[in-house]
Amino acid sequence: MDKEILQQIEQLIGYKFSDISLFAMSFTHSSAVDSRSSSNERLEFLGDSVLGLVVCKILYERFPRYLEGDLTKIKSMLVSRRTCARISKNIGLHKYLKVGRGMTSSQALTGSLAAGLLEAVIAAIYIDGGFEAAQSFILRNFGFLIDQADAEQSQGNFKSLLQQSVQQQFNTIPIYLMLDEKGPDHNKCFEAEVVIGDRHFSSAWGTNKKDAEQKAAFNALVELGIVENNSEEDID
Repeated sequence: MDKEILQQIEQLIGYKFSDISLFAMSFTHSSAVDSRSSSNERLEFLGDSVLGLVVCKILYERFPRYLEGDLTKIKSMLVSRRTCARISKNIGLHKYLKVGRGMTSSQALTGSLAAGLLEAVIAAIYIDGGFEAAQSFILRNFGFLIDQADAEQSQGNFKSLLQQSVQQQFNTIPIYLMLDEKGPDHNKCFEAEVVIGDRHFSSAWGTNKKDAEQKAAFNALVELGIVENNSEEDID
């Protein structure tokens, strides 16, 4: 790797590598090498686990009153591929990823490849500098998201989480539409959907309007990749 580019990246990530070959591998996609073992795929595998461990440790220490389900909801948002891709783009890592011919204009460079690159860099820092170095890097770049993981969000306020995420990513706010209602006055149920820009997300039914909107917000979070569907059991 060119020395000038190396210095640029080290400045971006706030870490100076001892093992330059490890560093270079983290920025090499499998499409750019003959052997996949020479790419960043193995580092990506390790980095995913390191990121999960660090995030779990931080959440466990920062939110001592939150139960397992609450912590899981926050973690699923923080370590999602969409969040990793956004962090990678915020840092500017994707600009330095070495890919094969024909992939330089791929949308994946700012999506799945960018997310994988961030995980590979985390693994490289972990191997090169140890757990504390990796934790420091993750805190610097995920800290603002962890700070937003307030009590309302952890207790299942999907509307609050969706609004903050949409404002950050799309510079707009979600709109809630009531589509239908059924049942007698004493036992009605309501159908709501979320609209973000021109995109309509899967609707949801609830025992009241607030409940329907919460469930519709959850559907939007899942479809945007901000939370995982295994949180669904905690909606009610």
